[in-house]
Amino acid sequence: MNSVTIRNLLVRGMLAGLAAGVLALVIAYFLGEPRVDAAIAFEEAHSHSHSHGDEVEVVSRGMQSTAGLATGVLVYGVALGGIAALVFCFALGRIGRFGARATAVLVSGAALLVYLVPFLKYPANPPAVGDPDTIGQRTALYFLMMLLGILLAVGATILGRRLAPKLGNWYATVAGGTAFVVAVGIAYAFLPAYDNVPHGFPGTLLWQFRLSTLAVQLVLWTGFGLIFGHLAERVVATRAEEAGTTAEAAPVAT
Repeated sequence: MNSVTIRNLLVRGMLAGLAAGVLALVIAYFLGEPRVDAAIAFEEAHSHSHSHGDEVEVVSRGMQSTAGLATGVLVYGVALGGIAALVFCFALGRIGRFGARATAVLVSGAALLVYLVPFLKYPANPPAVGDPDTIGQRTALYFLMMLLGILLAVGATILGRRLAPKLGNWYATVAGGTAFVVAVGIAYAFLPAYDNVPHGFPGTLLWQFRLSTLAVQLVLWTGFGLIFGHLAERVVATRAEEAGTTAEAAPVAT
């Protein structure tokens, strides 16, 4: 794969990330923001140190939930779309006999898995949930769990490929997946957990917020996989046609 093709795929990956970000933005606005507002209302109602006269709101809540949310989600989608496109360029033809569409879906599924591994141990919390004194530790543990998820996923893939000649593709995949789940479970058991839900905080609101956060990621990566798969297939097909035309013209010129 030459540099021109990689550049074309990178641009299309960023465009697909932008389009997927728009879809995720809709989910975040209609599902996530109402839960954030409810959590803020709970926090203000139960805050003993809240002052109504002295605090100055630097960025209004309306701005945060509209322009701020849109900027964050769209930039996030474009950036991750570009990274995923580069991963696609590396993975195409190296993880099996998968075409461009299937490889794009697999890359999107892997990205969603990388998100799920730390999320299940350290799920997202709305305002009023979480001890501010432990935010640094929780952030470090979250990224540590994400890194472990990536390394374990790579290790499981290597294990599956080495077992494939002996067990066949199906049983090798099952063995690699089982090893991944067991290793993640061991990491969950040894890493500390944080339960900082304040007394009286609605459990339904907490889980609705977490499910909406998960829905945003699910829509983002599903949309990216489908959109980028279509765009990447056209790029790869065009490149294959050009290579075929060049190969046919070479003997004639000779």
